[in-house]
Amino acid sequence: MAIDHRKPHVQRSEKTRLGYTAGWTSVLVNIILFALKYWAGLVSGSVAILADAWHTLSDSITSLIVLAGTRISSKPADREHPFGHGRAELIATIIIGVLLAVIAFNFASESIGRLKGHQPAVFGPLAVAAVIISIVAKEFLAQFAFWAGKKTGNLSLKADAWHHRSDAISSLIVLAGIAFGSRFWWIDGVLGLIVAALIAYAAYEVIRDGVDPLLGEKPDESLIRRVRALAREASGMETYPHHIHLHRYGDHIELTLHIRLPKDITLHEAHRIATLIESHLMQELRVEPTIHLEPL
Repeated sequence: MAIDHRKPHVQRSEKTRLGYTAGWTSVLVNIILFALKYWAGLVSGSVAILADAWHTLSDSITSLIVLAGTRISSKPADREHPFGHGRAELIATIIIGVLLAVIAFNFASESIGRLKGHQPAVFGPLAVAAVIISIVAKEFLAQFAFWAGKKTGNLSLKADAWHHRSDAISSLIVLAGIAFGSRFWWIDGVLGLIVAALIAYAAYEVIRDGVDPLLGEKPDESLIRRVRALAREASGMETYPHHIHLHRYGDHIELTLHIRLPKDITLHEAHRIATLIESHLMQELRVEPTIHLEPL
């Protein structure tokens, strides 16, 4: 796991504001798109478009989860949660991933049933228009959520962006398949399976992004080198930092490490050196460091 110390710091209020903006925009747009695509799916009898419509509605649910996660994670630390509530974002991310997985399974089941029953779909102008509008709107939402997630470091916004992107891609596949719908009766069922596979892959990516920080990740080599260099810079000597661990709580990041100091220095001097290193790490990496001292 790396820390991008070059990224400008985003105030908690700004992060919360962007989370709310992205969430409520997504809810409004997705409800409108769901109604449009569901109507088009009923008129055409297309399981692919109906599946795509429910996928869009699920985006509204995940956006509400993002809003809830943003609200909880913005709460300050308290007696029961001394490191703050930042991991609410990770929990929201995992919930979104699980919902995506359930949706993928349901779409796959519907598509298999359509293929077994030899049920074709009849695509008309309404279906084409609904799918095109959905592609444009969903990609816009995805780009905005990706931007907001990158700016704030909010993983649940990134997860929501992938949800929007998977919906845009699934709509694009449906649009491509509409051209062949009149020639191949099975195209609708096959498209439904392809959309389900795309959603399942997005679910895997989203769940992995949420679970990895909760389980704990090993710091990457670039971060380890950076910590060692900063410790040497702050203390003016080699302190051999090791046993370096990161613990993420949203915006709050705890960094623990061990250093080695000459065994003949006083406790006061050892404490002074450790404090210098901690202050330097805090300033450069925006972490809360804790150092354990060992004799060299």
